[in-house]
Amino acid sequence: MKKLLEISLGVVTSVGGFLEVGSMATAAQAGAMFGFQLIWAIVLGTISITFLVEMAGRFAAVSHHTIADGIRERFGFTAFIWPLLVVLLVNFMVLSAEIGGTAIAAELATGIGFQWWALPVAFLAWLLLWKGTFGLIEKGVSLLGLVTFCFVVGAVILHPEWKQAAGGAVPSLPHHDAATYWFMAVSILGASISPYLFMFYSSGAIEDQWDESYLGANRAIAGLGMSFGGTIAVAVLIVAALVLGAHGVNQVNDYNQLPLMLIQIFGFWGFVLFVASLAIACFGAALEVALQQAYLVAQGFGWTWGENLRPRDDPGFSLVYTLTLFLAAVPITLGVDPLRLTIFSMALTAASLPLTVVPFLFLLNDERYVGRHRNGVISNAAVIFVIALGFVLAVVTFPLQMFGGT
Repeated sequence: MKKLLEISLGVVTSVGGFLEVGSMATAAQAGAMFGFQLIWAIVLGTISITFLVEMAGRFAAVSHHTIADGIRERFGFTAFIWPLLVVLLVNFMVLSAEIGGTAIAAELATGIGFQWWALPVAFLAWLLLWKGTFGLIEKGVSLLGLVTFCFVVGAVILHPEWKQAAGGAVPSLPHHDAATYWFMAVSILGASISPYLFMFYSSGAIEDQWDESYLGANRAIAGLGMSFGGTIAVAVLIVAALVLGAHGVNQVNDYNQLPLMLIQIFGFWGFVLFVASLAIACFGAALEVALQQAYLVAQGFGWTWGENLRPRDDPGFSLVYTLTLFLAAVPITLGVDPLRLTIFSMALTAASLPLTVVPFLFLLNDERYVGRHRNGVISNAAVIFVIALGFVLAVVTFPLQMFGGT
């Protein structure tokens, strides 16, 4: 019964990690511009991140190492520093976008400009990290993320042509704006296959003191959690396609356009649900990304770390998330457009994949770490596919940003 409860909570918290500002914004943008055509990108991203998350949990449970620990120990600090710097930079942009998304939700609720909310959002996130525990961050905040299920309810109420929607799960050539179409596909993949998500998952497994007895639960959490999150992202795309597209909004340039998706279905309460979904999803992700920054640096330099420790017991760890949160709030305070930052940071996330996934492949096949639980043929094929996809995305991201960025 205890394991069943942990699986249930794990699935819910996995949804909270999967569905954040990147997933919501890219899915809404894709639905508004291209209808159901880009559902395949969400499906592909969901399958890919499911494999990576399962492996991250398995690696942590068996080896009692996080991915960052394993990379530094296996390849040395010199080899570790380059992926560390790139991932820190990408995560910083993602964190800034998440703070921006939360600030936009506050603007929608109050009418006060989002720039004024960035520092208060960062302060509230810092306070929760400073005073809270890993369980509070992982489960307490993420449980609130179930409000995003309203998009699934909305998609069902709209009665889409399900056969046509299913057809969107098969890759197809765009009917118009090819550069923008492929740039959106890259951004969706970046939002789905986010390194911070599976690296945070491995740190969380260590925080929760997983061992080999959790391998079954890990598979269930990875499979069900990521699938649930992917389903909600597809629902966001479907709702955007049917509502925004029907109202002639074929390009989302501003977060203020997005509440229309749920207002059309639920009236005033649709506005409330959208604001709550955006605020909770973005704020929860901001907490996780800030923690992941601290995990990366502390694990990379061999410091004491742990959200369950008091700040005075892991001062370096606490200092990293403190500085990261307040620095990430600065661009939003200065008026950087959160939506544009989100779309671009998701594309950059996709381009950075090889730096973290390539060493991951070696770790999951190293018997010194995972013993008899090393990757099988299917898992290795999945990782190799993600690596190949990552290299392709790294090559095409910046040209697509130039010619197809929105």
